[in-house]
This record gives sequence, structure tokens and C-alpha cells, in this order.
Amino acid sequence: MLDPVRQEVITSAKTVVVKIGTSVLTRDDGTLDRRRLRALCRDMLAVLEKDKKLVVVSSGAVGAGVGVLGLPGRPNDLAQLQAAAAVGQSYLIRAYDEAFRASGFHAAQLLLTASDFSNRTRYLNIRNTLRALFSCNAIPVINENDTVSVEELKFGDNDRLAALVTTMLPAAVLIILSVVDGLLRPSSDEDGELAGEVIPIVPRIDAGIYRLVRPGRSRFGTGGMASKLQAAKVCSSAGECVILANGRRRGIIQKILAGERVGTLFLPEGGMLSARKRWLAFSARAQGAIVIDEGAERALRDQGRSLLAVGVLAVQGNFSPGSPVRILNQRGVELGRGLVNYSADELRKIKGLRTTKIREMLGAAAYDEVIHRDNLVLSPID
Repeated sequence: MLDPVRQEVITSAKTVVVKIGTSVLTRDDGTLDRRRLRALCRDMLAVLEKDKKLVVVSSGAVGAGVGVLGLPGRPNDLAQLQAAAAVGQSYLIRAYDEAFRASGFHAAQLLLTASDFSNRTRYLNIRNTLRALFSCNAIPVINENDTVSVEELKFGDNDRLAALVTTMLPAAVLIILSVVDGLLRPSSDEDGELAGEVIPIVPRIDAGIYRLVRPGRSRFGTGGMASKLQAAKVCSSAGECVILANGRRRGIIQKILAGERVGTLFLPEGGMLSARKRWLAFSARAQGAIVIDEGAERALRDQGRSLLAVGVLAVQGNFSPGSPVRILNQRGVELGRGLVNYSADELRKIKGLRTTKIREMLGAAAYDEVIHRDNLVLSPID
């Protein structure tokens, strides 16, 4: 069945990011299923036939390494995990390159870590590299750099990586391919396996949606439904759509591109953020925090104003001018993030002061705003 909403989502998208989970690509014993990978690559080429850009975010390096090395299962030791990733990644990218070259394209490998996104210069370099690859008949295949990541490998997953890549690109839609048909209203069949009715569309990811998540993850994967919802939340907050579908269904990408009602569609929440504000909201690593009073909170939320020193109650951490910082209310709730005009030491001196008093203390070159509204992005209200 065709869905006009999904047809509009696909028509308006300029870039399609496809995230493929480990369990989609591997057999039950953890070895890479090259036949399925080739079928997925043929399916994904339909994106290019519609004159759209294609980016692949692929898990599977550790799982592929487990199979290549003949290990009995996914290692628990970090060094062994990274060794499996090192072996498996070369095997994985070779499989993608061979599959895409059969149709005249090249697979371009990008291995990234969270710090590549938090650093503004490196973030822009990634975006420029992707644009260059689009122009030279190459398909970016992105994975986390598991061989050097520690915290990311232990706690992270490629769902969030795919979300950050999606927010980096203009007018992009994220397709997350897993081994479930979408977000389900949970129940269990007679064998205790996950079952239930697929929720076709989610207008807003709120507490009720998170309550639908059941714990657990696939044997060789690192994520789960909770991480997929978090990734969808990032994209929807930036003004982009996400579709969660079953990557083991034949021709799933072509069905999605046709606007068929498959999987779960997560709609955008609010307006589309600018490229700079996307980086600030989702990728930049905060260097500290500013606690503000209720008056300042209302000015930011209800009136769209800049943050002034008179509304600052406390300063947390040490940071320099231009650093990204968290903005907290008196209850410790994060209201948003912004690029601060003052250092932490300067801000401690002028917090609570009106603008005229700031100039008396710091000189005529002082800024009127602690954070200008053009350099501020507010968190969505759940």
C-alpha cells in the first residue's frame, strides 16, 4: 500500500542515509553473509537512480572479524574486540567495494569516532569529504573506528553515528535497517520471541514511545530498539525523518523509495535547524554549563531572546570564549546549548549583572550577550 506522506518524505529528500545493523549482514554464526550484502547493495542503488545521494553507515566489522578468525563468539575483552574489528573491517569494506563495482561505483571507507564530530574543524572536513565523494562516483561507507575507540566501542553504536551523519547533510532521510519490521507494540509469541503490531507512523518521540522498548539486543550487535529511538530523536529534533524497517526483507529499500507503508516512519518535530545549530545541538561536546534563573528561561523559551548576564546564577566548569556550553535551569534540566562569548572566569565575575555594569567591570569591548540567540539552540520540550 502506497502512503502519500512517505512519498512526500522521499520526494523531498536530497540524500538518503542507510544504516545497516550487524544482524542484517551476518549469519547466525556471526560470519558475514556476502550474498545478502550484495543484494542490499543492488537494492540501495535505487537511491542513485532517483537522482539522490547515498551514504551507507554499516555495522558488521566485529561480527565479520569473529567469523574470519573462527572465534566461538563475540569477545568480551576490549583488545580482542578491537582485533576482531581490525580484521573484519577490511573484509567488510572489500565486500562493499566488490558489490558496488559490479554496477560501476566505488565504495569509499570512512572510519570515524565521536571526537571527529565534536571538533568543529574535523566535522566540516567530514562534510566536505562526503560532498567530494558524491561528485566522483563513490559511495561513502561509514563505520565507527572500533580499533581506536574505547568508550564508543563499549557504550556506543552505529545508530547514533548514522543520526549524526544525517544531521550533517542537507535534506536527508535516515533509513535504519534492523531485523525487526519496525517499532512494535510489544507482545510475545508462543516461543517468547518479540512480536506485536508495527506502529506505522510516530509523530513525536515522547515518554510513551520509549515505554514500548523491550530490553535486549542481537547476538553480535551493540544496539537495540532504545538506541534506534534515540537516533530517531536526534534526527527528528533537527527536522529530518527516519524510517525503521526490516533489512532482511527482499527489496526493502525500493519499497521505501516507492512510498510503501513498510516499517515505522518517525516524523520531524518542529522546524529544520541550520547546519551550524545541528552541530551545536547534537555533535559538539559541551565544555561546561551555565545555570540560569526563571526569568532568563522564559526569555529564551517564550520570547526567543539571547542569554544575558543578569539571568545567570552559576557557572560550572572551565571554558574559554567561543566554547559550546550547556544551559541549565535551577532544577538541573538542560534547556539547550550555545556558544558562549565569555570565559568561565569572566562569567563568574559578571553573573547577575546588568549590561551597563559589565562594561564598567570588563571594559568597553564587553559583549551585551552571554550567548547570542543566533548561537543558541534550545532542547525540545517532551
